[in-house]
Amino acid sequence: MALISASTILTSLCLFHITLAYFFYTNPHTIADQALVYVLGEATGMPQTQHFSTPSPTASFLAVILFFVGLSDLITLSMPQEIWLVHYWGSQAPARIILFGALTLFTYLTAPPSTSVRLYPAAYGTASGSEGLRNRVFFVFSLLEFISWFWAWVTLREETAAFTARKRRRSGSIVRERS
Repeated sequence: MALISASTILTSLCLFHITLAYFFYTNPHTIADQALVYVLGEATGMPQTQHFSTPSPTASFLAVILFFVGLSDLITLSMPQEIWLVHYWGSQAPARIILFGALTLFTYLTAPPSTSVRLYPAAYGTASGSEGLRNRVFFVFSLLEFISWFWAWVTLREETAAFTARKRRRSGSIVRERS
């Protein structure tokens, strides 16, 4: 059994999203100035972004999206355990792992060249919407989401196996009592 339950991990992720929403709405500069963002950004050669220096319509939109995702995921945890454990998060966690893993790789591999050595040449400077994703704030967010969802998925798999075993034992004991 895991040290921290899947419910606790998922609740923490939901509250993390709601907290990020608050900071993106009120003062996005506090997120860009975090030590983890700075250290991982410097270690990977990610550029800084000036888009989070003051509240903007884009940061407010992001705040609303993060708040909605955090709140809806938190409401999902109030459903019966079989629904959220087996059916909902059993498919959501792997999908989010794939999404955030791909976004993390995309951000790292296409970031503008810096003093660090890259395996692939970066195509930075093209006029596309993806340029806004090539910064240290987005890289750290997607990396933390990837790691967190992987941890949640592993814990969910363990708890789902234990839940189905308990359910089988209960249904087997009910059948024996009727006979």
